[in-house]
Amino acid sequence: MIARLGLSFVVLCGACATPTEVTRSEAPAAVTPAPLDAGAASLNRAPSTRTQVIQETLHGVSVSDPYRWLEEDDAPEVQTWMKAQDTYARTQLAALPGRDRLKARLTELLVVDSQALPTKRGNRFFFERRTVGQERYALVWREADGTEKVLLDPNTWNPTTPTSLGQWSASIDGKKVAFTENPNAADAATLFVIDVDTGKRSEIDVIRGAKYAGVSWASDSKSFVYTWLPDDPTIPAPQLSSYAEVRHHVLGKDPKTDAVLHPKTGSTEHFVSGGVSEDGQYLIINKSHGWHENSIWFKRFGAPGPLTLLVEGHDATYTVDAFKGRLFVLTNEGAPNSQLFSVDPAKPARAQWKSIVPEDPKAVREGFSLVGGQLAVSSLQNIVSHLEIFTLEGKKVREIELPGLGTLGSLSGSAKSDDLFFSFSSFVEPYQVLKASVATGVTSVWSKVQVPVDTSKYEVKQVSFPSKDGTAISMFIVARKGLVLDGSSPALLGGYGGFSVSVTNSFKGEVYAWLEAGGVYASVNLRGGGEYGSKWHDAGKLANKQNVFDDFAAAAQFLVAQKYTTAKRLGIQGRSNGGLLVGAAMTQHPELYGAVICGVPLLDMVRYHLSGSGPTWVPEYGSPEKPEEFKVLEAYSPYHHVNEKAVYPPMLMTSSDHDDRVAPLHARKFVARVQQAHGTAWLRIETAAGHKGADQVSKRVEQMADEYAFLFETLGVNSK
Repeated sequence: MIARLGLSFVVLCGACATPTEVTRSEAPAAVTPAPLDAGAASLNRAPSTRTQVIQETLHGVSVSDPYRWLEEDDAPEVQTWMKAQDTYARTQLAALPGRDRLKARLTELLVVDSQALPTKRGNRFFFERRTVGQERYALVWREADGTEKVLLDPNTWNPTTPTSLGQWSASIDGKKVAFTENPNAADAATLFVIDVDTGKRSEIDVIRGAKYAGVSWASDSKSFVYTWLPDDPTIPAPQLSSYAEVRHHVLGKDPKTDAVLHPKTGSTEHFVSGGVSEDGQYLIINKSHGWHENSIWFKRFGAPGPLTLLVEGHDATYTVDAFKGRLFVLTNEGAPNSQLFSVDPAKPARAQWKSIVPEDPKAVREGFSLVGGQLAVSSLQNIVSHLEIFTLEGKKVREIELPGLGTLGSLSGSAKSDDLFFSFSSFVEPYQVLKASVATGVTSVWSKVQVPVDTSKYEVKQVSFPSKDGTAISMFIVARKGLVLDGSSPALLGGYGGFSVSVTNSFKGEVYAWLEAGGVYASVNLRGGGEYGSKWHDAGKLANKQNVFDDFAAAAQFLVAQKYTTAKRLGIQGRSNGGLLVGAAMTQHPELYGAVICGVPLLDMVRYHLSGSGPTWVPEYGSPEKPEEFKVLEAYSPYHHVNEKAVYPPMLMTSSDHDDRVAPLHARKFVARVQQAHGTAWLRIETAAGHKGADQVSKRVEQMADEYAFLFETLGVNSK
C-alpha cells in the first residue's frame, strides 16, 4: 500500500507545467548570505538566506520562487544553511524557561511500557513491545504456554546507521517472519526472512526495494506475495511508483527469479499491490488511484491463466477478502458510508453481487475482518467507534461492547480462530488491547498502557459549529473539568483534513503536559477526512481543498467566540498534510493564531509533484500541469502567499533529514520566506529520521519538549 501523507500513504515525471512564458534570472544575493560556519550565526537573529530572482508565468499566472536553490538537498550551500538554521533553532529552544521541567514530565508520560496489537499465527502470538529503558519497539513472540522470546530487537542493530524495524508479517504456521529494516527511519527498506525457532536469518531471502512490500503469505507458509520497487538511485524518486510490480517469492529461491504476478503500471498516479486471501485460495490484485478509486483483479492462487477483473473503479474504493468459496467486498460505490457484498467468484459481474451488510446512513463502515468463521465489522458513528459481528450471510449476531466512547484500532484475527483482537483508546483512556470471543462476545484486556496521569480530572466535549459556507463541523475539546470560559486559557488546535483519514478521539500522552498547565486541547474534524464517509472526503479534495482551510479557521473562531481562549493565546499544530493545513491557515488568517507548529509539510503546491512521493498525491490535490487545477493549487499554496506586509504568529518548523516521502525542501523554502518577511520562524531538523520522525523514544521526548516549550513561551503559559 502506498504510504499516506502523515500518518503511517508516493510522482509526475518531467518538468514543471509548461509555461506560456518563463522569465528566469539569477542575481546577486538580495539578502546577506549566512556565514559558512553555522556556529557563527547570531544567537539573537536567524541566519540570513540569499535569494534568487526567479519569476515564471505558469498558465497565465506570475509565480515567484526566490528560494528554489534550497531544493538541492546535497548541495554544500544547502547543507551549511540547514546546519545554521538547526543550530539557531535548537539554541533558542534550549534557552526557553521551563523546558527542562517539561522534558521531565514528558519523559514520565511517554517513556512507559507499551505493547501493541498481537497477530496469531499457528499457536504463536507475535506483537511489538517496548519497555522502559528501550528506545525502539522490539518484535516478541509468545508460545501457547506463555513462554516469550524476543525475535527482532532494533535496539541492538547497527550502531553507526540507526535502523528501524519496519513492516513485518508472520507466516501462517508461525515459523517464519518476513520483515524490513529501514535505515534512518525512512520509508526505503530491505526485506529479510527469519526463522522463529532458531532466530537465524536467511542469507538467500533478501529483497531490496521493499519500501512498500506489504508481504502476504501463502497458506502453506512456503512463499509470499509482495510489492517490489527498484532499488536504483538513478531513478528519480518522483517516478519510482510507476515501476511497482507485484511479485511472488518462494523461500530459498533467488529473489531475482521471483515471478511477476502484475507488471509495472508505468503511471506515477497509480500504485499496484497484491496479496493472498484469508482462505489461501485467491490472489487479489489492487491497483489504486489515490485514495478515492481502485480496481480489483483475482484468480486462483498458483493457477495458470490470466487474472479476472472483479471491478474497475470509478470514483469508488473496494476492499476484498475471501473465505469458503466467496469473495467479500466492502465498497463505497453507490453508498458513501460503504456496504459489504458477498460475491460468487464464478459470477463476478457487478450485477451479481449480493449486499449482505447494507449501508448505514448514520455510520461509516470502516473495515471488516474474517474471524471465527464470521465477519467483524468496524464503523464510525459521529466519530465514535462501534464493532459488530455478522454471519457470512449478513445476519447481525451482536455488537461487541467497547470500554467507552473512543476509537477502535485495527482488527486482528483469523477466520479459523474465535479470538478477535483490537486496540482502543480515547482522549481520557490510554491505549489498550482487548481480546474478544466472536462466539460469545466476552471481552477481556490483553494489555494496557499505564500512564502516570489522573485522567478523571479532565473531560471531553464534542461540539459542532458552522463553517464559512454553513456546513456543520465537529470538534473534540479536552480540558480540565470545571474550566471557566472567560477567554483566559491557552489553547492548542490540531487537524488534518485529507486522504480520507479520520481524526478521532484517541489518547495522546504528550497532550497532558499541556492540559496540566491549564491548556485546552482541540481536535477538529475537517472536510477531506473520512469521518463522515466518501462525500466528506470529496468535499475537501481537489477543487474543494479551500473548504478544509475554511473549516479550520471556523474552528479557531469558535474557540475564541465561546471564550475558551483568545487569538493571541491560540496555537495550531499539524504534520504532513496537516502541515499544509497550518501553513495555509497561517498565511490566510495570521490574525487568528498566536503560534504555529508545522511538521514535515507540503507548502510549495506549484512544485510538490516534482519531488518525494508527490505525483501519487495528484488524485488528492490536483496536477500543477493542468491549467484549472494549477489555479486552485496556486491560490492556496502557502509558500507563494507569504506577504512581507503581514504580521505572522511565531512558527516552529520541524523537519527530518531522511524524509523520503515529503521532501524537506518544502520546510526549508517556507522558513526562508517567512524569515524574509520579518516573521519569527525556527527550523528544527531531526537527524536519522524519516517522514514519521525518529523512532527513538528519547528523541520524541526531546522534540515534544521543544514544541511545548515553544508554545508555553509564545502563548504565555506558566511552565511551573
